[in-house]
Amino acid sequence: MFGFGPAIHRALGGGLDLSNTLTVVCAVMYVLSLAIDPRALLHFGGLFDLFAPSGEALFRLGMTGGYAIALGQWWTLCTAVFLHGSLLHILFNVVIMRRYLPMVADLFGNVRAFVIFMAAGIAGYVLSNALGGHNTIGASGAIFGMFGALISYGRRTGQSQVTGQLWMSALMMFAMSFMMGGNVNNWAHAGGFGGGFLAAQLMPTSHRREGPGVLLLAGALAFATVGGFALSFIGFAPVMVH
Repeated sequence: MFGFGPAIHRALGGGLDLSNTLTVVCAVMYVLSLAIDPRALLHFGGLFDLFAPSGEALFRLGMTGGYAIALGQWWTLCTAVFLHGSLLHILFNVVIMRRYLPMVADLFGNVRAFVIFMAAGIAGYVLSNALGGHNTIGASGAIFGMFGALISYGRRTGQSQVTGQLWMSALMMFAMSFMMGGNVNNWAHAGGFGGGFLAAQLMPTSHRREGPGVLLLAGALAFATVGGFALSFIGFAPVMVH
C-alpha cells in the first residue's frame, strides 16, 4: 500500500488482512442485495434458496453472464466474485475462503494474493461466459484459484506430499460441485483453478517486496470492482430480468 500498510494496520488494531477484508466485502454486498429487494426474505424454496436475493437485486449490483457482457458490462467479471445467491452459498464460500486464502497470502504476500484471487475469479467467469453464458455469481471460482495457487507453489518448491494433498482436496471439491447439480457453475470452478495456477506461476513469493507493477494491478482490480458496483447500480436496466 505504497508504504502506508503498516501504519493502517496499527491504526486498525492489527485487524487489516486480506481474508477479513474480502469477507466483509462479501457480507456487505450480500446484505445490500437483500436490502434492495426485501421481498426475497419472504421466499423460501428450500435450503439452498434460503434468503436468496432476487435476480433484479443481483443484476443491480453486478451479476455477470452472457447478457451483461453483451451490454459491455465487462466490470461484472470483477463484481460478480463478491455476490452470492443465498445464505448457504455465502457461508460455504466464506468458510472455504478463510481457510485457504490466508495460506496464499502467507506464501505470496497480501497484494499478490489479492491479484491471484481476482485473476482466478475473472478467469472462471471468462470461461463460463464463453462456454455457457448463464447468469452467474459467487467467489467459488476464485476459491478454486486458491487451490491452483497453492499447488503451483508446492510444485515450484518441490513439496510433493503437500501438493498431493491439495490435489485431493481440489478433486473432492470438484466432485462435490458436480454432484450438487445444475445450479453450480463448474466451468467457473475449472477456469478459476487454472487462472489461480497460472497467476501464481507468474508471482514471486512473499520474500520479495511487491514491485510497482503488481501494486498498480491490484489497485486497478480494486478500482474496477468498486467502480463496477456503482456502474452496475446506475446503469441497471430492468429489462434484464425475466
